[in-house]
Amino acid sequence: MKTFILLIGLLVAIQSRAQEEVRDYRPYYAGATYNESDVIVLRSFERLGTRYFFMVDCHTLQTQIIPAKNVKAKVDSWSNLKDRYTTTPYVKALTAAQSQSFALQDAGIVHGYPKEHGITLTVDLCPSHKPLDRAVFTALIAEFAKIEKPVPVALSLSGRFMLTHLEDLHWLKSLEADGYLKITWVNHTYNHHYEPQVPLQENFLLKPGTDINFEVLETEIAMITQGLCPSVFFRFPGLVSDNAIVSKITGFGLLPIGSDAWLAKGQQSAPGSIVLIHGNGNEPVGVSDFIHLLESKKDFVLQKEWLMYDLRESVAHEFED
Repeated sequence: MKTFILLIGLLVAIQSRAQEEVRDYRPYYAGATYNESDVIVLRSFERLGTRYFFMVDCHTLQTQIIPAKNVKAKVDSWSNLKDRYTTTPYVKALTAAQSQSFALQDAGIVHGYPKEHGITLTVDLCPSHKPLDRAVFTALIAEFAKIEKPVPVALSLSGRFMLTHLEDLHWLKSLEADGYLKITWVNHTYNHHYEPQVPLQENFLLKPGTDINFEVLETEIAMITQGLCPSVFFRFPGLVSDNAIVSKITGFGLLPIGSDAWLAKGQQSAPGSIVLIHGNGNEPVGVSDFIHLLESKKDFVLQKEWLMYDLRESVAHEFED
């Protein structure tokens, strides 16, 4: 009898998980007005029997997941939607990113609002067997908690990192829930393919046979499954891309984000810099350099003359009228 009860319980648990699965996840392009602002619907999916839209505010670059029944959206082509909202910061940023798509490395937006006295921090979480470098986040909170709470940070998240670092992911989510961090979740592909001996032109996302649809959409599905709302930003693994790949990414409605201050490579930050470090345990030099940067700016931080900036707000300000 006990075995039968356990079996029934297991079947119920499996059925419950199946019902919670994200189903029929697909690109879906439509224009709408939501809360008196222009939005573009980018994805449609079903969960727990309800159809949802994943959409972006064209002015603030904030994303939301909303029941489809609550949004009166008009389906249109991606090209028509870009023409319709061509003067908004979102479409301007997409156009700028596409125009900077011919370099092998660092395509897309690499700098935020130039008048800012501070930086926008992006932390890449690539697949790794090492634990999350939590010192990055505890140092951020320690330095800024008294004058800037929550502290904004953008985390570039890969699908395989989520698979093997659920405890770390839950810890990050708890810091956000408790009001210490304000996180922008950036798509960093699912597999983050990399082979050290292969030339960049055939490496990372440029590996022949790479399924771009899977790399992009499966990462978004994994985020949503973990209770995260994906942002509209995308970071290329290794910052490596070409014009064709950039076009595919912007065709998903995503904004490629590079960096003008990859600290582990010796690049120095400037006002408005999009700083890049790795928090997956594989780049201790970059983490150490960032903590030293925080310490060097301590007096300016206390006087609110050097702050952390939200990636969404920084890019939106850069491209507003």
